[in-house]
Amino acid sequence: MIRILLVDDEQAARERLRQMLGPIPDLEIVGEAADGEEAVQKVVELRPDLLLLDIQMPGCSGLEVAACLPAPRPQIVFCTAFDQYAVDAFEMHAVDYLLKPVNRVRLARAIERVRHADSPGAGSEVERALQALRARNTRLLARYGDGYRVVPRQEVVYFLSDGGLTKLCTRERSYVLDPTLNDLEERLDPAFFFRVSRAAIVNLDCVTEVMPLAGGLAEVVLNTGLRLEVSRRRLKDLLERLAGQQPVHEGG
Repeated sequence: MIRILLVDDEQAARERLRQMLGPIPDLEIVGEAADGEEAVQKVVELRPDLLLLDIQMPGCSGLEVAACLPAPRPQIVFCTAFDQYAVDAFEMHAVDYLLKPVNRVRLARAIERVRHADSPGAGSEVERALQALRARNTRLLARYGDGYRVVPRQEVVYFLSDGGLTKLCTRERSYVLDPTLNDLEERLDPAFFFRVSRAAIVNLDCVTEVMPLAGGLAEVVLNTGLRLEVSRRRLKDLLERLAGQQPVHEGG
């Protein structure tokens, strides 16, 4: 049995998919979502096996939804009226890419590809592709209360490890994240984010001052007025990064 979540901002498109999926055996439609943020929340709640995912939607695109889904990640078949996204979709190892109006034959073929997908061998390749997309877009899935929000990179001021929780802090509020700071450090684009200590990662665009302290330590002052400690071994790299020097990546 394949459990399916339908994601499209048009109700008529979701209803059409329901009708075409009806005759196909061993399928269960477990839910629907009308935008990207709702899609992420429904994936977390319902744990579907497959997303039939539109690309152009309000809030965030289907590609961005795929990039911030937590593991274990469902299979994805993109359904869209626009063919210019095909390269990005297959870089993310989508099972299939259907152009609207979706027809029954192509949809049935996509479902068969899902049934026979060799997911164990593809897992690491999918993760590498998703990391590349995250580096370009950097939207983060954040929890608040019983809900979830996809937070764009531009809104992030800093990340903090506090009492065993990872917090994403914007100017307005803080959210809870599932990844650790170590995970975030690997995932975030180093052109925009820098780890100033074991407990904090800052958005470089939000740094207004660096204040040296005794003993080789320092503090960064953020545009919210908050001060965060900078460890000795990270201070030189921070100053170089703020001066516009690019980080050196291993392997080229």
